[in-house]
Amino acid sequence: MFFRRKGRLRKEYDEKLLIQLNRLKEHWQQEKQLLEKSFDPSEEVICQTKIAEAKYIFLLREAKQRHVTLLR
Repeated sequence: MFFRRKGRLRKEYDEKLLIQLNRLKEHWQQEKQLLEKSFDPSEEVICQTKIAEAKYIFLLREAKQRHVTLLR
C-alpha cells in the first residue's frame, strides 16, 4: 500500500520537475538572446542571464540524478 503511493508521488514530482525544467530552459534562452542582441548590456541583464542559467543547470542536474527522461 505504501509503496504504490511512493511510486505515484515520484511520478508526480518527476512530471513537475520536467515542466519546470522546460520553462526555465525557455526563460534562459530568452535572456540569452536579449543579452546577445544588446549593444551595451547592463550589469542587471548579465546577472539575470547568469541566474537563469544557474537555475536551469541546477534542475538539469537534479533530473539527471533522479534518472528522469523526457521519453517517459
